[in-house]
Order: sequence, then structure tokens, then C-alpha cells
Amino acid sequence: MRTARVRRLGWVATCLTVCVCAALLADDWPGPQIREVFSKGRDHFVRVIPGESWGDAIGFAGSPKGKYAKALFYHRQGDGSYRLGATVPLQNPVAPVEFFVSDQGYLITLDNWHNMGYGKVLALYGPNGAPIKSYELKDLFSEEEIEHFEHSVSSIWWHKGPAYVDEDQKAVFISLDDKGTDLIMDATFGTYRSCKWQDLVHVKDFVCRSSNIGRQWQPY
Repeated sequence: MRTARVRRLGWVATCLTVCVCAALLADDWPGPQIREVFSKGRDHFVRVIPGESWGDAIGFAGSPKGKYAKALFYHRQGDGSYRLGATVPLQNPVAPVEFFVSDQGYLITLDNWHNMGYGKVLALYGPNGAPIKSYELKDLFSEEEIEHFEHSVSSIWWHKGPAYVDEDQKAVFISLDDKGTDLIMDATFGTYRSCKWQDLVHVKDFVCRSSNIGRQWQPY
């Protein structure tokens, strides 16, 4: 029995190793595409055109460097047509993974194509395209928290739930896990708060912090 149990444990360990390796290797991304996103009220939309600076992406050392992704800001006119307001470079070497446009015309970009968790993972731009605020993971989380996020060949998978602009169009919610942990960024000024349940068993004591320095959690 002991021999059989040892063999079984060895088989399980081997399977786990194979699964982990497969997960790391199976990190495939399609090519980035030109995309448009409208605001909820349809008064604004932003078109993002991918950049060509793969050499500035993690894991692509030696690749060519060039123009970063760019965003074209369009605003609806009185006759219902859309007019181009600004064309600006983004802080993404290739493209953001997701982006959102608020009813006030602000653009929020989330993560870098083929490089989730690296570079500017969260950025806010005004309706005129001017950059307002941007964050890297180290600006939002401690080293220990970043180490505990799932890592793959290309990315750090720091959020796994939905990301969206809230109903009143004033904040962007990013669900970090299935335990009620959120990162919430103001969609006008770019300030943020990170919130979680202190007591997961009784689902109470919802607390937030607004800085990665000092990391003081306050009831919310």
C-alpha cells in the first residue's frame, strides 16, 4: 500500500508540473487590431490604432522599435455626425488590452497587449487627449502582492474579473478576484482606491486604501 501511495503521489506531482508548464507555454495572443469604443451615451468614441514598438514590450528584446499606439478622439456634433477632436500617442508600445470611454469623453486604457501587468497598466486621458494619470503595478500594489499574482511567459495576471465604467460614469471598476476585491479609479482625476473584505467568512468590514504608501486601510 505504501509503495502504491508513493507512486500515486509521484504521479500527481508529475501531473501538476506538466500542467504548470503547459499553462506557462500556452500564452498565445492574436495580433492587435484597430478598435473603436463608444461612450455609453454615444456622444464620444475613441479609435485606437496599434503601434509598432514591439522592442519596448517585455519578451521582445531585439525587435524593432517605432511608433506607440495612438488614439483618435471623436465627438458627436449637433447634426449627429462625429468630428475628430484630437489624435494623440498612448503609453502603450503596441496597444491597450482594453479601453473605455466615459460619457464625459475621458479615455481609460487597461494593460498592454501581450504584456498584461507590465508597463503602464492603467492610464487616464482627458477628452482632448491630454494624459492625466497613469500607473504601473508597483504604484498600486506591494511587491508581495505582485509576487502572488499569477505569472505567465508574457504577463502578470493581476485582475481576473470584469472591468467597466460604473453607471454614473464617474469611476472605473476593476475586479481583481472573485472575493470582492476591487480597484476603483476616478474617471476624471485618476485617483484610485483599492477595496477588499477584511472578513471573508462573515462578509463584513469592507475596507479601502487610497495609496500604496503607508497602506492604511480605512472602513468604507
